[in-house]
Amino acid sequence: MSILIVVNSPERWPLHVPGVALVAARSYLTDPSFSERRGLKVFNLCRSYGYQSLGYYVSLLAEARGHRPQPSVETIQGMKSQAVVRLVSDDVAELVRRSLAPVRSDEYVLSVYFGRPLALRNQRLALSLFNQFQAPLLRARFRRDPEEGWQLTGIRPIPGNEIPESHRPFVVQAAEEYFKGRRFSPRRSRSARYDLAILHDPLEEYPPSNKRALSSFVRAAESVGLEGELITKDDYGRLSEFDALFIRTTTAVDHYTYRFASRAQASGLVVIDDPRSIVRAANKVFQAEVLGRHGVPIPRTMIVHRDNVERVAGELGLPCVLKQPDSAFSQGVSKVGTPEELRQALERLLEESELVVAQAFVPTEYDWRVGVLDGHPLYACRYYMAPGHWQIIKSEGSEADFGRVETLAVEEAPKHVVRAAVRAARLIGDGLYGVDLKQYGRRCHVIEVNDNPNLDAGFEDRVLKQELYRRIMACFVGRIERLKAPRARR
Repeated sequence: MSILIVVNSPERWPLHVPGVALVAARSYLTDPSFSERRGLKVFNLCRSYGYQSLGYYVSLLAEARGHRPQPSVETIQGMKSQAVVRLVSDDVAELVRRSLAPVRSDEYVLSVYFGRPLALRNQRLALSLFNQFQAPLLRARFRRDPEEGWQLTGIRPIPGNEIPESHRPFVVQAAEEYFKGRRFSPRRSRSARYDLAILHDPLEEYPPSNKRALSSFVRAAESVGLEGELITKDDYGRLSEFDALFIRTTTAVDHYTYRFASRAQASGLVVIDDPRSIVRAANKVFQAEVLGRHGVPIPRTMIVHRDNVERVAGELGLPCVLKQPDSAFSQGVSKVGTPEELRQALERLLEESELVVAQAFVPTEYDWRVGVLDGHPLYACRYYMAPGHWQIIKSEGSEADFGRVETLAVEEAPKHVVRAAVRAARLIGDGLYGVDLKQYGRRCHVIEVNDNPNLDAGFEDRVLKQELYRRIMACFVGRIERLKAPRARR
């Protein structure tokens, strides 16, 4: 990937970063050769990003050319919006409090150069701001409120002529280290055509993919022409450097994974799990409504609110199962066996959410899990209940006990189970899902559709082996190529 630093006047630019081309803004905008070049990374360091200024048009046309600018027009507009600044201020409030605790004055200015501050104590705060506002040179202003403490009051790009002379060696060093990152180096694999970010959390207790599976994804990516790189939540500011994002840490709507998915989709990346899938799969109320309305077989189900709590036992019987809307991995799901347990559980759940899902309890030895990718079945497993428990996971404090997993070829699973899983998944989207079902002889019921399903080495891959990972990576390649293909003229 070639790197350009675009400025108003190269002859007046005060910094020299070895190995990086310096280009005049007018040249970048008017020279046809730039429009024809692919794989460029444009760092827009113009003096102004005002509407329809040179700086504005550099970022706008860089996006049109697929050059992945920093900052993007979206970022430029976000820095101008006080509403956006207030939201970011709330997100980084704790970091601000810790970083600025030693400051004695009531105002503070923080300069962020390629994601780095001069003072080491501000590193986490600087990185967080850089992740939110992806611009190479940033200046953030904070003010201490007597009641609310430190608040971010504004953030803007730093023109090159405003970089203090004493800071310039540090800025050059920060830029060199930033550009030396592997993402700006030639790809390790000569066959790689595109770049894939695999978001994971090395500290997650029960991640959706274990370390062996993550390594298998990286190898499979290379086999189909992708350069796969494992990233973490600290790499939010680098998303625009990739062609696709694969989320392999547990997702939630009120979580950084949703922000990653939304930012990646807005930047034109192929994303699994996409934001819509996260929203739909995360909420059991939505699933109960959409599955029931489309005739997908589900257990007897009620959407419970404060006005119908008295009807639950009569309509579903006891015991029954209660689910908080955003429950996942058996957490937030409870079985109640008496009217008093039902009353107490609903009272607690309705304090957190206006709606709760209640379902008839049907004991089975195992649940089916059918993996569905792009609307087609991918794998099939039987997840057996944890010993002595009614769920596949039995949690006791910090300990968890899991039932055994039996993996089958999709062709060996009951056809009606696979058909129901595919129907249910297609109502959520066209991504990667794990559909849980219960089977009763020739009948089956869909329990729920999960985004971000478990794909662990030694379990879900027992039948397909490395082919499981290759098929998922091949799906990414197909989507990237369709996205990048020129649209046919009408």
